[in-house]
Amino acid sequence: MADTMSEQKSVRVALGDRSYDILIGARLLAEAGRHIAPLVKQPRAFVLSDETVAARYAGALEESLGASGLSMKLKTVPPGERSKSWETLGGVLDWLLEAGAGRDDVLIALGGGIVGDLTGVAASLMKRGMGFVQIPTTLLAQVDSSVGGKTAVNARQGKNLIGAFYQPRLVLADTSVLSTLPERERLAGYAEIVKYALIDDPAFFDWLEQHGRDVVALETEALAHAVAVSCAAKARIVSQDETEAGVRALLNLGHTFGHALEAANGFKSSLLHGEAVAAGMALALRYSVRQGLMNGQDAARAAHLLETAGLVTHLKRLPGGPYPADTLTEAMKQDKKARAGRVPLILARGLGRAFIQPDADLSDVREFLNEELQQG
Repeated sequence: MADTMSEQKSVRVALGDRSYDILIGARLLAEAGRHIAPLVKQPRAFVLSDETVAARYAGALEESLGASGLSMKLKTVPPGERSKSWETLGGVLDWLLEAGAGRDDVLIALGGGIVGDLTGVAASLMKRGMGFVQIPTTLLAQVDSSVGGKTAVNARQGKNLIGAFYQPRLVLADTSVLSTLPERERLAGYAEIVKYALIDDPAFFDWLEQHGRDVVALETEALAHAVAVSCAAKARIVSQDETEAGVRALLNLGHTFGHALEAANGFKSSLLHGEAVAAGMALALRYSVRQGLMNGQDAARAAHLLETAGLVTHLKRLPGGPYPADTLTEAMKQDKKARAGRVPLILARGLGRAFIQPDADLSDVREFLNEELQQG
């Protein structure tokens, strides 16, 4: 990782001829045009955003693109998880085709993870692949969903079941736009930051115990460090395993439980993705304790780190409930790798020592969840 003259940071995602940079720093939105212009062959850019983000930032992006000689064509979708759907995806593709977009054009995702996912899938399908750029405007998207090329929309049967591995050509993570985020959105992103520490970086976990509240408060130095460490961690894993055939599955720590929670909640705004992941990580670690894999003190330490920031780690207190064990395990059966009553889980042997358990027994998981519902 190297700092630029303007104190920006750059992380390289090394994927051969599909490698790209993640640029991290303040005021990057104002510089977007000069970074994007070399990627296009026609003097235009297509932008997908949600209505809330577009009202706040589309003007600044259009000004930046215009300064580099690019016109901007904008489409907005309603904010929220319901826009991450097959129907909305079809509307985006119709818009691109009607506007004459081609494979040499670039589609820019201006928004959080929902917009980023929707944009990535649309770009992958558009004439078998057009370029796209991520400009993530939430903390969660900056440290997780904008990096690595996992793009998907939801189906009635579950979350992220329709999608593709399709890499962006550039990620611009402007940390200054995070100042407008509500506290819940900041906490949702913080949960994903904690995830990288729990996977394989105990020193980063120790750092978060000291500075995590500064990250949530968007203190400049702490925030920049946490985003850069998180992006570098994800880039390292993606470079080793782009299509989740092996080690990349570690990035799903907390997500099997978390996605089940979201499905049980009906993907409503009462439970954000990061909130579900925070609870899911705590559940995964407590399940690891139940399996005799790690000690209870480490699991409690991780839960305390999340709770002291303001996240909930117990099912009975999680917003949007109730979350019956049977409902959650039924949702887990929709996992893309679930087979015959068994499902892959990311468990841990300690803080920073996550591993892949390929065939956890869902009947045992159901019993564990019923026990959890008696706690908290």
